[in-house]
Amino acid sequence: MITRRDLKQLQSLVKIPALSILLPTHRTSPDNKKDPILVKNLVDEATNRLKEEFSVRELEPLLNRLETLVNEIDYRYTLDGLAIFVSHDFGKIYYFPFSVPPRVIIDKTFATRDLVYGLHRSQSYWVFLLSQASTRLLAGTGETLEEVQDENFPMPMTGPGATETIPYDADSSYVDDRHRRFFQQVDRAFTSYVEDESPLLIVGGVVRQISFFQEVSQYTNAIAGTLTGNFDKATLSELLPDVWPIVQSAREKQRQDALESLDAAMGTKTVGSTIGEAWRLAQEGRGKLLLVEKNYHVPAILTEDGQFQLVDEPGGTEVMDDAVDEIIEVVLAKGGDVAMVDDGTLSIHQRIALILRY
Repeated sequence: MITRRDLKQLQSLVKIPALSILLPTHRTSPDNKKDPILVKNLVDEATNRLKEEFSVRELEPLLNRLETLVNEIDYRYTLDGLAIFVSHDFGKIYYFPFSVPPRVIIDKTFATRDLVYGLHRSQSYWVFLLSQASTRLLAGTGETLEEVQDENFPMPMTGPGATETIPYDADSSYVDDRHRRFFQQVDRAFTSYVEDESPLLIVGGVVRQISFFQEVSQYTNAIAGTLTGNFDKATLSELLPDVWPIVQSAREKQRQDALESLDAAMGTKTVGSTIGEAWRLAQEGRGKLLLVEKNYHVPAILTEDGQFQLVDEPGGTEVMDDAVDEIIEVVLAKGGDVAMVDDGTLSIHQRIALILRY
């Protein structure tokens, strides 16, 4: 399942040609029997487009890598969408729990706009299930939960009060301090998953453990809700009905906050409208929050004198197949944020608006 850490890696890669193939997939039969056919058709389209612009010799490493990746797809375990990203020295497949339109994009960077939208729309989030026996970390996107199982999690508590006996002269404050230290360790480990992003976090556990975690965590302000109880043996399917309403409520609040911020920015004239203006201001590093209608896609080029110009059709290495994707990537790379809103919400801004830092 793709995370924002994956997106950052993809967005940092610049290589011509960078091939992105995206398509909707299906979780169950018989619908998933159509998926290999769609993959083949999109791969054929990509191959034909590449051969129009590059020599066979230039393309050989990329096409070999593409063929290897396609052969690795296990259609029995796909989710709702799939992306194949390939360049001469990079190749990876991602499965994700949201649908994307079928697209082939050839550019100097990978096309991540649909994935950014999917993560925002479906709301990526994290769930901590606190326990001294073994604290669990779940990664969520939409109504799909996946447990993190690696060198950090699940994380058991060790030492006195866990794997060792408590000193005979220790009082309750000693035990409480041991728990605080353990949840501080949990919190530090979590940092490597979220990097510098602002996560949406749900915390579950007994009341006392949640309280200790909130005391020591650097992510206290990111906690959208709590679940009370013992979740040592809870399954993902059992947890989702309690987790999902919290996520939906947080998502709606974020959308409303973004629109309220836009209203405020209009009052102070610190907002840029239209895609051309958003492009220019984003490149200058002035973008604080980009609002985009969810189905807004448009190709564009940069003219010889560096001017942004819309074009009628995608295609060719000089054309940005989706200029909206490029703007999103620039805003995120320069420390801004992105909010996707319903179609028609930004009509007076021509479907895109950039709130400025100054």
